[in-house]
Amino acid sequence: MEKLDFYINGAWTKPSEPKTLDVINPATEEAVATISLGSQADVNLAVSAAKSAFESYSQTPVAERIELLTTIREIYKRRIDDVADAIQTEMGAPTSLARGAQAMVGLGHLKAAIRSLSNHEFEFLHGKFLIRHEPIGVCGLITPWNWPVNQVVSKLAPCIAAGCTAILKPSEIAPLSSMVIAEILHEANVPSGVFNLVNGLGPEVGEAMSSHPDIDMMSFTGSTRGGVAVAKASADSVKRVSQELGGKSPNIILDDDHFEKSVMAGVELCMNNTGQSCNAPTRMLVPESRKEEAFVLAIKEAENTTVGDPKANDTTIGPLVSDIQFNKVQTLIDAGVSEGATLLVGGTGKPDGLDKGYYVKPTVFGDVTNDMTIAREEIFGPVLSIITYTDIDEAISIANDSEYGLAAYVAGKNKEDLTAIARRLRAGQIHLNYGSGGADAPFGGYKQSGNGREKAEWGFEEFLEVKAIMGG
Repeated sequence: MEKLDFYINGAWTKPSEPKTLDVINPATEEAVATISLGSQADVNLAVSAAKSAFESYSQTPVAERIELLTTIREIYKRRIDDVADAIQTEMGAPTSLARGAQAMVGLGHLKAAIRSLSNHEFEFLHGKFLIRHEPIGVCGLITPWNWPVNQVVSKLAPCIAAGCTAILKPSEIAPLSSMVIAEILHEANVPSGVFNLVNGLGPEVGEAMSSHPDIDMMSFTGSTRGGVAVAKASADSVKRVSQELGGKSPNIILDDDHFEKSVMAGVELCMNNTGQSCNAPTRMLVPESRKEEAFVLAIKEAENTTVGDPKANDTTIGPLVSDIQFNKVQTLIDAGVSEGATLLVGGTGKPDGLDKGYYVKPTVFGDVTNDMTIAREEIFGPVLSIITYTDIDEAISIANDSEYGLAAYVAGKNKEDLTAIARRLRAGQIHLNYGSGGADAPFGGYKQSGNGREKAEWGFEEFLEVKAIMGG
């Protein structure tokens, strides 16, 4: 497939200069598409279109924006198989995941944006003051490869709902699903310039967007390193920067008769999406007295995780997304062994019979201490570290001893105990017994996991300015 055009000012547009990149199917290691890599000139063109469109689009009535988002959602629903196929091709998600959460989540974000827009009070009296909420302006959206549609739509839906205009730079590793999204918005007759897409590399297109004086806000999801780069490039123009960054989420397993279920579910969730989720529960904290039991359970669950062809019906997890990611995970598994953790299952190399594709073994380490590399760094692969604690105070201390604070998990029988622990954890989302709020709960982190929130009304308000009108 040749996907060489960008989407700028309501039309598919050729890049300013011919520079291309192959999109690799991680299951086969073969090129499946070719995209163009953008430049400063392409960003300038997209920003000019978005800035021009903002003048009129920002003034559109709420009812008109609701109708537009509803149309987008209906077309998305009709094309959901195309979205899922693109996700599977570009990042190797198994069919059940690609057609399930990976594609379906877009519908949830659109529904949440429609609801937030419908319920929001844009102008109201506060004492003697008139308070107005107004769209912030032109927004640069940079999204990652691991949940490509989730991150695109969780930014784009509230951006459009708020009355802002957008330039999207999806990950160059997984751009195909975003190009389907562009087709959906084009069919929905989104006004020209309201949505623009420029493919490219972070140091080029991402830098050009972040430093552009006519972009009013940058919304970035990706690595902490990438987020720092975006913030620094944005600083000279003092634009708003919203970041959803890395994580190293703890999972405290309580000592009760739900222990087996809690451990097994924790391992399964850690392995989901081949471990390529920023909020994955990668540090499992278990009572010291039940360590050996936890090891046996974790080995069993990891061995029941079927690695293979994403299109096969029995596949649990597919490949990692790229050769770079494969090599990173191998290096970190080696670090775990060399630093003295006990390799319970898995390890380096590819699973038996899978010589082609960026497949890795579901891996579990025991006897991990919280100062080890595998407990500190975000691995972004199906690698679990099991750490022991002697009491709940120590468990909470270990859980909070991280530069990250995106998510945390607590699993056990008594909800009051779980909630009490949750209140003490320094993270943006706390999952009790692996519960999820889906598109309705605010998503974002503490510390180096970021400084903004996405989803529902919290994500919607990221795209609004607050104006006070006084006197008269």
